[in-house]
Order: sequence, then structure tokens, then C-alpha cells
Amino acid sequence: MLELANVDKTAVGGVMTISQSSPVYKLVNSNMSPALSWILLVAGVAAFAGLTLARARRRRAQNLTVLPLSISLLTIGVTAVAGLVLVLICNANRGLLTSLRGVPWVVPIVLVVLLFYSWLLSRTRLGRYLYAIGANPEAARRAGINVARVRTLGFVLCSLTAGMAGLVYESRLGSMATDIDGGTLVLYGVAAAVIGGASLFGGRGRPLHALLGGVVIAAVFNGLGLMGISTAGQDIATAIVLIAAVTLDSLVRQRSATLS
Repeated sequence: MLELANVDKTAVGGVMTISQSSPVYKLVNSNMSPALSWILLVAGVAAFAGLTLARARRRRAQNLTVLPLSISLLTIGVTAVAGLVLVLICNANRGLLTSLRGVPWVVPIVLVVLLFYSWLLSRTRLGRYLYAIGANPEAARRAGINVARVRTLGFVLCSLTAGMAGLVYESRLGSMATDIDGGTLVLYGVAAAVIGGASLFGGRGRPLHALLGGVVIAAVFNGLGLMGISTAGQDIATAIVLIAAVTLDSLVRQRSATLS
């Protein structure tokens, strides 16, 4: 699947290039057909609508608080419009020399990972334990939670996600070198989570919000690159956005502590 190539002599240990027939290479560089894109969109929106309405009906039957039906329908409508815009953009011809249409395979993979972690954090005992430990590890320990074990599982899940992100990054480049700039990637990852609303102090955050924060970081990074800003300027801009998000998070936390 991977073959060693002596392309970059500056990389310590060499560079591994990916064959174009490799499944890893096709993650980013291969697209599903436009027809399959529409089919998956309709199926996904229908499944989301069914789960949203079924959950509201179940909570209403149990006399629990539930959002108004209009809000649920609005959420479904916004999701459908967002998916429609995404598929329309991806199905348009994006190629210069050859035709390039269809949604890249990496998009549904990211959505599956997003749905899995959203379910894990909101619907399972492990997710509740992770939030509890993030908010107050000592209180979680006194409540009977095995803090060390849950933390270990949390790091395992983070490592698994980082590995999948590495495959996507490798697919985008078509190769991987041993001198990869991991520090910058970690900065972008932390910035995406914090901008998306995750607290550096723990106990708050959602996978969807981290994804939206990543979209903001990508827009800043790509926009500055198109403007011809140097790498140092891009890092400074990202750091400023991150500092602003952390400052806002600290102020909100202090205000919440004062009110309580």
C-alpha cells in the first residue's frame, strides 16, 4: 500500500509516497458519483429527521422537557439545506483540465465519526463520566468513577481519532514525511476545539462545535494563504483567535462561578 521513495532528501528517514490505487490515497482524492451523493443525502436527512422526531416523541411520552415541534422542524430544515448546498457544490465541476464531480469520500467518513462521538458523549455512561471528570476529577472520584480507567479510555479514543486524521492528512498530501510539523497541527486542533466552545478547564464541549471551529480555522488559514500572508503571519492570526476564544471562555466561567 505504501512504498518508500527518495524524493525529499531533507526529511530524516525519507518520505513514504502512497500509490494512487491505495484506499488511503482515495480518501481525499476520490469522489462518489453525483447520483450516489444525492441518494446518501436523502437517506441521511430522512434518518436524522426520524431520529429527531422519535426522540422528541419519546421524551414527551415520559413527561420530560422537549423542544417545540417548530424548533425540531427548523433544525431538520437547516440540516437539509446545509446538506443540499454541500452536495450542489461538490457535484459541480471543480476540475480545470478534467471533469471533477461528486462528494469526496472523506466527507461521509467525517460525518460517521462525528455521529459516533456525539452518540458516545451524550448517550453513554462513558460519555457522562468523561464530562464529569473534565469538570471536577476529585468529585468524580468521590462519586465512584474509576478516574484512571476512564482517562485511559479517553486518551485511547483521542489517539484513534488522531490516527484517522493522520490518514486523511496523508491522503491529501499523497505522501508522508518523518519531519511533519506536528506542533502546528496540534495548535490548529486545540484552536478548533476552543473556538467551537470546548472549555480548556474541562466539562464542556460537543463534537459538532469542534467541527465548526475547525471550519473557522480552515477559513482563516486558507484565506490568509490566498492573500499571500506568510506562514508566520498565519500562525500569529491563529494564535490571536485562540487567545480571544480562551479569554472569552475564562470570562464566561468566572461569571458562572460568581452567579452560582
